[in-house]
Amino acid sequence: MVDPRSDLGQSIIVKGKPDVTASRLSDELEGVMRSIRRIKPAAENNFALNEVSLISGQLDSVFKVFNIAGWIIGGFAILVGGFGIANIMFVSVKERTKIIGLQKALGAKSKFILLEFLFEAIVLSIIGGAIGLMIIYGLTFVVSRTFDFNLTLSMGNIITGLSISVVIGLIAGVVPARTAARLDPVEAMNRV
Repeated sequence: MVDPRSDLGQSIIVKGKPDVTASRLSDELEGVMRSIRRIKPAAENNFALNEVSLISGQLDSVFKVFNIAGWIIGGFAILVGGFGIANIMFVSVKERTKIIGLQKALGAKSKFILLEFLFEAIVLSIIGGAIGLMIIYGLTFVVSRTFDFNLTLSMGNIITGLSISVVIGLIAGVVPARTAARLDPVEAMNRV
């Protein structure tokens, strides 16, 4: 009698021809393996056929859940970041009210003040996005090295992340920038 533990760790990898269906290949492999192992027709198989497509299908469903969770968590992070940038910009407008009044008194157009604060909000957002991308790059590097699982941060992901940062900075900076651009020069210079 053959010791069943002696078969552990042995595997055969088979790839079917392009015109052969997975079920036909599986049936044929089962017949070949049963004849090689001399299994009687009524007896159960003493081997297993594992299809990579089944495993990858299960992994795809798991990664879809992770993807949805990532978008939800990322959406909340973007929302919180947008409010944070808007808050910083409102504080910046309040602290620089006299400077804004002086700029307008010296002839600066409202459009110039608006663009100045929008640019500042966008730069803040890009800095935050770049820091986030560096953290993600570090995590993908650690996961790839630790688990021998190839994760990459593509150029498309980087461009998407920075583009979202620019849009969030623009949206978060609009109201504070408009507030700064609408200040009356005399009132702004007299504020305490």
